[in-house]
Amino acid sequence: MDISPRLRWKLDRFREQMSGLFGGTRKEDARPKLCPACGTLVGATATRCHQCGASMTFGMAAASRSLSRLLPTTSPATYGILTLSCLLYGVSLLATIRTSGLQAPAGGGLSALFQLGAIDGSVLQKFGASLPLPYNLRDPWRFVMAVFLHGSLIHIAFNMWVLMDFGPQVEEMYGSARYLFIYVVTGVGGYVLSSLFGHFAVGGSGAILGICGVIIAVTAGSRNISHQMLRSQVMRLLVYIGFIALMGFMHFGGFLGQIDNLAHIGGFVTGFGLGKIMLDRAPSSPQERTRANLLGWTTALVVAASLGMTVLGIISAG
Repeated sequence: MDISPRLRWKLDRFREQMSGLFGGTRKEDARPKLCPACGTLVGATATRCHQCGASMTFGMAAASRSLSRLLPTTSPATYGILTLSCLLYGVSLLATIRTSGLQAPAGGGLSALFQLGAIDGSVLQKFGASLPLPYNLRDPWRFVMAVFLHGSLIHIAFNMWVLMDFGPQVEEMYGSARYLFIYVVTGVGGYVLSSLFGHFAVGGSGAILGICGVIIAVTAGSRNISHQMLRSQVMRLLVYIGFIALMGFMHFGGFLGQIDNLAHIGGFVTGFGLGKIMLDRAPSSPQERTRANLLGWTTALVVAASLGMTVLGIISAG
């Protein structure tokens, strides 16, 4: 059936208004867009970038762009790690209070300070603490979950302080996606060595030592002033950690005897190795950004899957 031009115009206007109401874009509002992968300006209706071929509506680059709107503009991965670690500590503390009540720290002095806000061992085990290797191989998600769990208030406070001190600098150096990969992989590397010797352990210190290992590897022999300053900061931290590690090996004091030096060593060695083989700069080409996004999203999915396995384990245990 033929319709008049005026009626056709009204129908088109109505269709455009309805499209705008449900999130569509009207023709007069359409603007050119930036490709999420390479930053090239493309047409308003383009579905793929003419420069690098990336999808404008679906893909890792587009997903990363959408996620970035929900995260801080600077150091989003570092803040994400901080948030997840603090949330898990809060939930595990509530679970400890529910299991055994709010207990006053035993002993006195430093021992009582280090036990403030301590998490019950059975709660940590349910939440994904790293166990001796046979158990971790049966439940491989423990290698990941242990990186984000902490045993006391002082434990998480110290680790997160160091994370916020060095993490943003390494994230800026490598880009958020590759930085997340480095953090998780170095943490897992620490717990592989720790579990090999039958340790029960939690904490992000292995991953943080991994960050230190990356910095040492990158800045070794560099004459760049910023590299030299960063290296000197890390060396001072390592001297302090080495002093604590020595007392831990000597079991000097009950709380120091619980320090997992093997997780520290494993994380540092893993980080040093990654620092030697990975480019110490943010991705610059579309291909590098694609590979970096793949690393980041794979790591994020592994962390999410590990959280899911933890929740399923807690539910099944009743």
